[in-house]
Amino acid sequence: MNVLAPEAELWIVRHGQTEWSREWRHTSFTDLPLTEEGERQAETLRDALASVEFDSVLSSPRIRARRTAELAGFHDVILDEDLAEWDYGDYEGLTTETIRERVPDWTVWTHPCPNGETAAEIGVRLDRVVDLARRPGRTLVFAHGHSLRVLAARWLGLEVEQGRIFDLDTATYSVLSADRGTPVVKRWNVTGW
Repeated sequence: MNVLAPEAELWIVRHGQTEWSREWRHTSFTDLPLTEEGERQAETLRDALASVEFDSVLSSPRIRARRTAELAGFHDVILDEDLAEWDYGDYEGLTTETIRERVPDWTVWTHPCPNGETAAEIGVRLDRVVDLARRPGRTLVFAHGHSLRVLAARWLGLEVEQGRIFDLDTATYSVLSADRGTPVVKRWNVTGW
């Protein structure tokens, strides 16, 4: 990874609620819209983000992330496939509880997703986002729960699996920056609702 520019700042936004996020179902490539509540949540982000100037705004290409960006007031975003959610493979649409009926103690952080993405694979693509965001300026990204938790871990120089320590609710924003060159969490899981 590149050296962190002192004036680099990465703002991350998790998309608003979808039917599956409300039900705790793993959602990667299934392109679900926001629920009415998710749209309301996304709109509350507008005031929090309106007074901040961003040098670049990126979004996962999934409709739930793009729609959150629009409702938060960002219509001209760069779509970046690297921000897509962790590919859960055969576990797409299942809850952790359901998966654990077959694989006790399963978590995405500690076990594989059959026919899905490995921790190493998601780490490689989110390292590319970190490299972009470590340049001077303020970057805003709209994406998903697990991918953003991995992004935070990689920003801080942690292993992908350490993303498990960053709880992240729907329609929240977080800020990653630096303190005298050391990557830090400035704000985490902030909500406007």
